[in-house]
Amino acid sequence: MASDVLVLVEHIDSELTDTSYELVGKAKDLAGGWNGEAVALALGSVDTSELAADRVLKMAHPSLDNYTPEAWLEALHAVVQERDPKLVLIANSTVGMDLGAGLSGRWGKPIAAYASAITGEDQDVVVTSQVFGGKLLAEAVIDGGQGVCTVIAGSFPGEAGKGGGATVEDLTPPAALGESRTSFVTTIEPEGGDVDITESPLLVSIGRGIESEDNIELAQEFADAIGAAVSASRPITDAGWLPKTRQVGKSGMKVKPKAYLTFGISGAPEHLEGMRDSDLIVACNIDENAPIFDIAHFGTTTDLFDLLPALTEKVK
Repeated sequence: MASDVLVLVEHIDSELTDTSYELVGKAKDLAGGWNGEAVALALGSVDTSELAADRVLKMAHPSLDNYTPEAWLEALHAVVQERDPKLVLIANSTVGMDLGAGLSGRWGKPIAAYASAITGEDQDVVVTSQVFGGKLLAEAVIDGGQGVCTVIAGSFPGEAGKGGGATVEDLTPPAALGESRTSFVTTIEPEGGDVDITESPLLVSIGRGIESEDNIELAQEFADAIGAAVSASRPITDAGWLPKTRQVGKSGMKVKPKAYLTFGISGAPEHLEGMRDSDLIVACNIDENAPIFDIAHFGTTTDLFDLLPALTEKVK
């Protein structure tokens, strides 16, 4: 109904993504202010038992088990037309960037993309979006609140969306799903790297401040001394100094180590999205105004070329 917040949950290999829980938690917060419900929509075969939504809508059909834009948009639009939610939340992922714009066009409602904050003010929705790769924040108002938001991963805590206990409804798929012109063929997995940084409990992460490929050896020596893996921000992998499998951030890997030690990383939003949930974040950057210090638990402006060798020697 027009006071509900509908979340399209995503899944990979039948497992919900972390962002799905984040959006359900935010939906509960928003819907509560409008006396509505947080409603999660799950397309295809996926376990939704851990979702803390007020209501879970499930639609099963062979064309929905794996993502195809045509089938998922048809199903999503059918549900939105029938349920008439106030707001639709979708992850700002590859899937979400497809579906958010498509749903906005077919539903005839506005879209706010790259959202990092959403608040309800009376019946309006105020959305803060990242533009120019996160270098600027833009605020937009959806008058009356009815529209679509695609939300950047990591913008909201995921724990609020976990817990289970939702009322579950099975939906009848729209007839048009049987007429889809596209179909899923196969998933092509990227080649594995030499280190799986998503499994490492300790990460030494380097950024542009390392200055050259030769200097990576300083970080590697320290990482070896403490039993950590070396990861990096995008400028390092774009330069080819480390493989893409070492990249942390929106276009890389999402990591949650026990300790994340950064050297020469300024803290661009797309990087922070991939590591902000680390148990402990320690930052080293000579710029005292670097955004990384906003989320770091501990930080120093010591030059990394002085600090890394000293730390390595101390550990040894």
